[in-house]
Amino acid sequence: MTADIPANPGYADFLKATRASYDAIAPAYTDHFPDWLADSAPLDRSLITAFAEMARELAPAPVADLGSGPGSVTAHLNALGIPVFGVDLSPRMVALARRAHPELRFHVGSMTSLDLPDETLGGVIALYSVIHIPTEHLAATFAELHRVLVPGGHVLLGFQSGSPDGDEEHLHLAERFGHEISLDYYWRTPEAVAAHLAKADLPAQARVLREPVDGETRPRAFVLARKQA
Repeated sequence: MTADIPANPGYADFLKATRASYDAIAPAYTDHFPDWLADSAPLDRSLITAFAEMARELAPAPVADLGSGPGSVTAHLNALGIPVFGVDLSPRMVALARRAHPELRFHVGSMTSLDLPDETLGGVIALYSVIHIPTEHLAATFAELHRVLVPGGHVLLGFQSGSPDGDEEHLHLAERFGHEISLDYYWRTPEAVAAHLAKADLPAQARVLREPVDGETRPRAFVLARKQA
């Protein structure tokens, strides 16, 4: 799997900025979130387990963990018996994930342009990674997920929810963990994300919204979708 960024200028701008930002903060991010899943809410873990059970029905088609970061979710799915590999835009994140989980596969790549044949994956999980994709690129990104999924394949997206009035919220950060970055966040409601998925022929099977816990400042949302069999 290659690390190439699509030539489209719109893609190139935000992907390069996101890659550089996560390369800059990768060690600090990994130290701060050594095992994100262990510290997450029980509901979050239960949704991931449910996704794994559904993806297992399509094995040996593997699951791709897109935006895999330090690799803790990839490792959790592997422990559940799911054939899985991680993909992250940041080469430094991928290096740290490989060091922490040498028995697993991690690749540098982008969910906007996956170096995979059509109808290859039994499932796609992307937790807190679609938050960096501008709205004008969601359609192409979700179309890419549809392309690589086998018929009946599942998608689980996790993200901080936007305002309940339906308006998308945008935040730009120039610093995090003491490092200079240029990182954009887009917060959307589960209904808005489900609508974008439906346009890519990935109709939602479930939408979950939970309130903030343990210092979180925003509700957490999950959307489970499925490619038509």
